[in-house]
Amino acid sequence: MNVPALVVFVLFFALVTVLGFLAARWRKADNALHLDEWGLGGRSFGTWITWFLLGGDLYTAYTFIAVPAAVYGAGAAGFFAVPYTIIAYPLVFLFLPRLWSVARVHGYVTPADFVRGRYGSRALSAAVALTGILATMPYIALQLVGIQAVLDTLGIGGGTSGNWFMKDLPLFLAFAVLAAYTYSSGLRAPALIAFVKDALVYIVIIVAVIYIPMRLGGYGHIFDAAAAKFDAVNPATHKPVGSMVSGPDAQWAYATLALGSSLALFMYPHTVTGVLAAKSRNTVRRNMAILPAYSLMLGLLALLGFMAIAAGVGKGVKGYNAQLAVPQLFDNLFPSWFTGVAFAAIGIGALVPAAIMSIAAANLFTRNIYKDFLRPDATPEQETRIAKIASLLVKVGALVFVLGMDKQLAINLQLLGGLWILQTFVSIVGGLFTRWFHRWALLAGWAAGMVYGTWKAYGIASPATKHFGGNSAAIPGIGEIGYIGFTAFVLNLIVAVALTLVLRAVKAPEGADETSPADYGAEAGDRALEDAPVPAAAH
Repeated sequence: MNVPALVVFVLFFALVTVLGFLAARWRKADNALHLDEWGLGGRSFGTWITWFLLGGDLYTAYTFIAVPAAVYGAGAAGFFAVPYTIIAYPLVFLFLPRLWSVARVHGYVTPADFVRGRYGSRALSAAVALTGILATMPYIALQLVGIQAVLDTLGIGGGTSGNWFMKDLPLFLAFAVLAAYTYSSGLRAPALIAFVKDALVYIVIIVAVIYIPMRLGGYGHIFDAAAAKFDAVNPATHKPVGSMVSGPDAQWAYATLALGSSLALFMYPHTVTGVLAAKSRNTVRRNMAILPAYSLMLGLLALLGFMAIAAGVGKGVKGYNAQLAVPQLFDNLFPSWFTGVAFAAIGIGALVPAAIMSIAAANLFTRNIYKDFLRPDATPEQETRIAKIASLLVKVGALVFVLGMDKQLAINLQLLGGLWILQTFVSIVGGLFTRWFHRWALLAGWAAGMVYGTWKAYGIASPATKHFGGNSAAIPGIGEIGYIGFTAFVLNLIVAVALTLVLRAVKAPEGADETSPADYGAEAGDRALEDAPVPAAAH
């Protein structure tokens, strides 16, 4: 046990826990028992708070643990995460301001609220909401895997314990901390903690990319060591274990992973929540322009996978868990006190997004399941109480994912969530620009994409699990290997377009659209927002 590192880690963890509870008093609302306040922070965050919140929301344990682990295990294939974040921002710059405006005019709290209002379909809205909840759980699970990797390296509990309770104790501790401060403070908690998280992450990355190569003999040696590992032949497959450059057989998988992930990134409920919490349309636009600064950080973080290879982390260990590569790299090369700082960055970097994710999923359940189907006359206070309870249940679902799935390559957890959430893209983004799609066709397209994608992912085995062991399969009609989520999305789109043509031809009822063209360009201060239910109803 690295006692100095543990002490520093615990101090930072205690600090953010206290901040999480104090956040309930930060920018305190007149009526805290309102979903706009608990679930969206009063829709009052400016450019810098939104930037830190979205940065803390998007760059998670996936960034610190899963991406370097993928690079450590496979090489070039793990770098797909860098171009996908570059592609994403120009795309979302086109539609997120429109989503903010229409949500602000009509008081929508979730993307499913918008879908219900745009298409007049509670069934389609419920499908979007349930998909969002389902896709969020493996993503929260990934954050808990990141915390567990740090605590395993510190020597607390750990994967080598024979007692299942002690082995997974870090997960239960993380659950308890998350549950407590998200329940009490809502979205204000991760928004406040994000300042600490991002500062720690940037400090650790700057030190890591300068200090670690100095210890290892420079970047030349690091790349040579990585190339030597990936050129080695796997005796089971008789193929190289990885590659420094994606070969012809891997290029379709790389491209579809990057494109599919970029389309899915801002479909996740937690990213939409961060956007809707902004106080103005221009705040959203400015953030889409400056958030790519985080992509540079992601590229540098991915290189930690190569550094772990050069440092000999896991070398010669049969069945080594790649998720431990970065924590063990830090533990081996950093001074003990700074190892604690680095571990705190990873741990807090997992807590912030996990909190936002559970809040976003709770908003979906409350507004689009509970209020739409179970209690249409629910008061704002009742909505908030149900959302708080739902946020706890979502974390329980995430624990089930962690305990029941293969954690050897945690990036599969995120890609599984991406597969599901991508099936909401046509309904949400299509609806922001056109009313041409028919609601029944969108529902059928969603169902086709969900069934096909889940079926294909379920059938992929890995050395550690029989199901959900990968994310790529042969693309029908092409034969190339590609990301299952993107293939399912294309199927979804084809079905939605074809059925829309048929349903329009037979003049099937389309449902009422409660939005107007002017709603999609509204800005804070415009007359269109003077009588809007937000934030007037919130106060």
